[in-house]
Amino acid sequence: VVTALRAARSADAAYRLTDLAAALRDVLRLAHRLPAAGGQELAELRGSARQPYAPNGSLRLYGLFSEPVLTATGYAGAVTWTADATGRLHTVSDVAPGGAGRATGAADRGVRIGDTTLTHRELSRAGLVVSGATVSPTGRLGAGAGVRAVRASGAAWHAEPLGRLWAVPVAEQFSRALTTDQDLLFLDVTLTGTVREAAGECLVADCAGLTVRLAAAHDDPALPHRDNLRLLASARGSRLRVVARLTPAPLPRALLLAVSHPTDSDAHVDLGLDRLLRADLPAHVPPAAAPVALPEADEAPVHLLRRRVHQAVSGGRRVLAFPGGRDADGSRLRRNGLVTAAELLDGLHAAAADRARDHFGRLLPADTGRFARAWLAAAVCAEELDRALCAAAWEVEPGRRDAS
Repeated sequence: VVTALRAARSADAAYRLTDLAAALRDVLRLAHRLPAAGGQELAELRGSARQPYAPNGSLRLYGLFSEPVLTATGYAGAVTWTADATGRLHTVSDVAPGGAGRATGAADRGVRIGDTTLTHRELSRAGLVVSGATVSPTGRLGAGAGVRAVRASGAAWHAEPLGRLWAVPVAEQFSRALTTDQDLLFLDVTLTGTVREAAGECLVADCAGLTVRLAAAHDDPALPHRDNLRLLASARGSRLRVVARLTPAPLPRALLLAVSHPTDSDAHVDLGLDRLLRADLPAHVPPAAAPVALPEADEAPVHLLRRRVHQAVSGGRRVLAFPGGRDADGSRLRRNGLVTAAELLDGLHAAAADRARDHFGRLLPADTGRFARAWLAAAVCAEELDRALCAAAWEVEPGRRDAS
């Protein structure tokens, strides 16, 4: 939250109001739950300063893909994803303070595990045998002094054991991504064209009869994501295996991380690190077509609630104290069946405008606690509605997270 506030005050180009609102929501939700928590719940809420690593014996890992890391908080590097014989995912990361230069260069640095001389780029296509392995709850591999690692052969995406990642039913993958922190999707798609969005064009693909938008995972010009998507857009009709990260949206949409090579099914392309060439595309492809016009989603007006939540973050409670537009927003939410959202929006406006006076007519201090609770309720409601719309778009049951 502090870093995002500093970025906002300094007019940093990396600042995103959505990110600040999400971080503030998570902090307030934690503060709200802590006083009533106890036992295991309290321990989970407190967390730990460092990830705990548990011994995991020996591991035979197969490189899956690598992705660059470039954050708004000033960290950069690379993360390489691997899978063991059962399909469980493990990561090896190299992230430190830095910018785009470090993100692009980290792929050619050696992985920090055991005595292996593999780089991240090489590991994404090779294998690793690890003894004395230690693994965090999130699957991150430890690099302690007792860990030993040697290079081994890798596996193609269509071969075992990596192929089983794509064998998981699409609905099961989306349900897992919606309800856990494992947000990677392994999809078999056919490229059908492009569609123009506010941030630029993204690919449109058919995935088991579902039309999916595949967007660039990062827009920084130093990374090849956007250039690679432009080339893939000219390979309409290509059947590809892809790795993507689910992004909540009222339409099926994901961020594209890696794809099988358009002309070599035994190879793959890390879209944030490798650069595709025209020679990598099929020799005979249909002529480039204009962006397709997809039907608009029958979207519930959640943006009415989300907009007020964001306005409170950027402008403070005074922005919501003015009466303009509040009645129309609430009425529209109710007409669309979002009665709870409308009531929370009304409560947020009421908490913002509530200023009592003393016997002499002077304004009393505002009830900041009431406003914070009203804002948190509205922010959590908007988040859950976004998840529900995302689940409906993917035709998946949304499931439930821990109560907040």
